[in-house]
Amino acid sequence: MTILLKLPLPCLLLAAALLAPLAATAQQPKPAAYDWAWQERYAAANQKLPAPPASPARVVIIGNSITEGWVKTDSAFFAGKPYGYIGRGISGQHTGQTLLRFRQDVINLRPAVVVIVVGTNDVAENGGPYMPERTMENIMSMAELARAHRIRVVLASVLPATDFWWRKGLNPAPKIVALNQQLKAYAAQQRHTYLDFHSAMADEQQGLQKIYGEDGVHPNLAGYRVMEPLLNQAVAQALKQKQP
Repeated sequence: MTILLKLPLPCLLLAAALLAPLAATAQQPKPAAYDWAWQERYAAANQKLPAPPASPARVVIIGNSITEGWVKTDSAFFAGKPYGYIGRGISGQHTGQTLLRFRQDVINLRPAVVVIVVGTNDVAENGGPYMPERTMENIMSMAELARAHRIRVVLASVLPATDFWWRKGLNPAPKIVALNQQLKAYAAQQRHTYLDFHSAMADEQQGLQKIYGEDGVHPNLAGYRVMEPLLNQAVAQALKQKQP
């Protein structure tokens, strides 16, 4: 027997509003069960790329949703000037996953420079408890792989955040500051270029300034417009450095 409930219109509208995000989430593409790191996400796009030109220099930006959102939010920036930027970000990924796909999405594309923008989702515990030493080991492995293939490395700071809306209460701000200090020291030790987004975008509480990102984690267009000249400067610096 079917029971029909007659709900007032406001209740129906509220229910629809609550279910809409769930429906949108369900429609998002997901990796196959066997492809834990989503190594096939950019397979078709990578195959279509021509050989890297001498100019403009090919630069791959690998990372998480901050990188993925960059391409979508300011696609004009990825139009080949002053560098041939290629975005290879995947939302939600932590450094362990990014490391696993580093060959497919960086080395095989033969860029002159790789910009590594990772760490947010490690601090957010997307892959389990945050272990700073493990995060640094993953980033160091990516940098070592790049250097072995004569790809110059730019290590970007983790962007500021005082909380994560999908996993609240982790007090990420001091953890991010500490991780960035490690990244900067490692970059100096290994003669990589360090790219400091954090200082330019942080507020007094070491969080993301609201004018640069409404959700406190992901930049908006204004935020990316702050990041872009800093990125160009870092890439220019990396290209001037002699390979060890």
